Amino acid sequence: MSTTLSSQLQGRHIIVTGGFGALGRALGAVLAERGARVALLDVAEPPAGLQPNARLLLRGGVDLNDGAASVAAFDAAADVLGGVDALVNVAGGFAWETLSGGSVATWDRMYEMNLRTAVIGAQAVLPHLKARGAGRIVNIGALASQKAGGGMGAYAAAKAGVARLTEALAEELKGDAITVNAVLPSIIDTPANRAAMPDADCTRWVSPQALAGVIAFLLSDEGAPITGACLPVAGRV
Repeated sequence: MSTTLSSQLQGRHIIVTGGFGALGRALGAVLAERGARVALLDVAEPPAGLQPNARLLLRGGVDLNDGAASVAAFDAAADVLGGVDALVNVAGGFAWETLSGGSVATWDRMYEMNLRTAVIGAQAVLPHLKARGAGRIVNIGALASQKAGGGMGAYAAAKAGVARLTEALAEELKGDAITVNAVLPSIIDTPANRAAMPDADCTRWVSPQALAGVIAFLLSDEGAPITGACLPVAGRV
């Protein structure tokens, strides 16, 4: 018999990086609603209106590009949660810039924000997952990693790296009962994207809550047979 959504992740302890952004906050709420205890980590401080509770641990000021700082933050979260069963690497960023008018610094920044944080996060969580004897990692990729548009080179290249990391790490961890998958959203319906594209039809985009539901499935028992997948979540874009 399948579990109800309210108990789908009961007893799971999950770390979410980039937890204070629009997707991170929505994901934290969905995971907690489905029974998990969740640690939201971010380089920023918690925004007004986001409050910790019995199922939600908040920790700001974590440099997710710093390996030692990330390990310390993950270890501290594990102590509070009572272990870690899963990681969702949400931390990332976007930049639109043509190559002819741009800077290689943008490529470095996109790599650091999107790929390096995912690598460091995975390295920091693996000892905890291996101690559990099983686990889940879900990375946030992008549909643009499969076909990049003009001005999307730096961002798409970094997200393509996330896809290859996902595939390679999934193969590496098959013997450890740890699954590694990525979701590839098109445009997420966030306030920042609405402001950047005021004339777009945002009803065709993917809501943070809908994307969070897909991630929750990959974290659940029902998602256990899936590993190494890069799953498009395109909405109607």
